[in-house]
Formats: sequence, C-alpha cells, structure tokens
Amino acid sequence: MKKKQEVQHIISWFLTHMEDPGSELQYKDPYSLLVAVILSAQCTDQRVNMTTPALLERYPTVKDMAAARAEDIFPYIRSITYPNNKAQHLAGMARSIMERFDGKIPSDPGELKKLPGVGRKTANVVASVAFDKEVIAVDTHVYRISRRLGLSDGTTSLAVENDLNHHFPLELRARAHHWLILHGRYVCTAKKPKCSSCGLSPWCDTYKKQNPQ
Repeated sequence: MKKKQEVQHIISWFLTHMEDPGSELQYKDPYSLLVAVILSAQCTDQRVNMTTPALLERYPTVKDMAAARAEDIFPYIRSITYPNNKAQHLAGMARSIMERFDGKIPSDPGELKKLPGVGRKTANVVASVAFDKEVIAVDTHVYRISRRLGLSDGTTSLAVENDLNHHFPLELRARAHHWLILHGRYVCTAKKPKCSSCGLSPWCDTYKKQNPQ
C-alpha cells in the first residue's frame, strides 16, 4: 500500500496545479450528462461533444427520448462507437427512468446502475458530477494512473476504486476522479507518458523503478 506521506504529496500537487477540475463532457443538467456519459464509453469526449447538441435538441427531455425507438436515435449518434448498442441503451434508459423514477434522474449510484447501459463507472460519474456524491469512477485512465503511481495494485476496476477510497478523503473523491483522468489524458498517457515533465514523478512508483537512485 502506498505510504501515506507520498499520497499526501500527490494530493497536495493536484490541489496546487489542478485545484478545481471538471468534466470535459459538455452538459447542462443530469439528463444531458447521463446521455453524454453513456455515449462516451470507448469514445473520446471530443467526439461526444460534437454529437450531443443535435441529439439533445431532438430529444431535450427524458420524456422525449423515452418516446423514441433505438432506430430513431441511431442517426444522431452514428459517428459514435457502437452506435447500435448505445441507441438501444439510450432508449431503454429513458423509458426506465420514466417508469421507475417518475422521469427524474436518480442521484444514488445503486439506483443509476439499474438503468440500461449504465454500469458502475457511468453511475459513479453521474452521481459524482451531477449530484456531488462522494464516489470515484474508475475508467481506463484512472485505472492506469492509479497503478502506475502506486495508489493501487488492484487488477479490477472495483479493487482500484476501493484503494482510491482508502487514499482520498470523502471531500476530495469527486475531484480525484478528474485529477486522475486529466493526468492520464495529457501527461501520463498510455503509450508515451511524459515522465520528464510530470510533477508527480518524485512519488510515482513506476518512475522510481525505471530511474533508481
């Protein structure tokens, strides 16, 4: 387990250099965020942000989307990865919200996971970003960065999430999700991490192994 002192250095660095990060997905309410996060699976935020305006103009509310069929939604998201599956998820998600939750997006991650197309990661993102719930969503970036830094040696998303919950206090968990995502997108990238310019290298287990003193 990562030493507490090193974790504090990592937290302090993020607080100094990325005090108030936010989602790069564009949204205006919990509904539009949920739509965007469902679409973002294995797809870039940039592509999702190019797609959602026309989709949400056509289906501006949960009720509107609940009345749509997957084949009606498909043309609006054809440029997204796995458009057939995601069109079905969006239509099913909207109908389920109307039937189960009276048209209101649930704030509890457990309730969100009952919706079609919503797994643990998506539920945690929506709960955290839209409703300020103290949960950490683990996507590929968070998983990779957590293991490289040494914040977790877990081999599943849930194991990594549990380790991050151990390291980050409740009030920082929502921010920690974005810290790790953004660091993974722009600094500690999958193929060519920018270790020489990374401010976290003094406390990174991977860097220290590759550069022993």
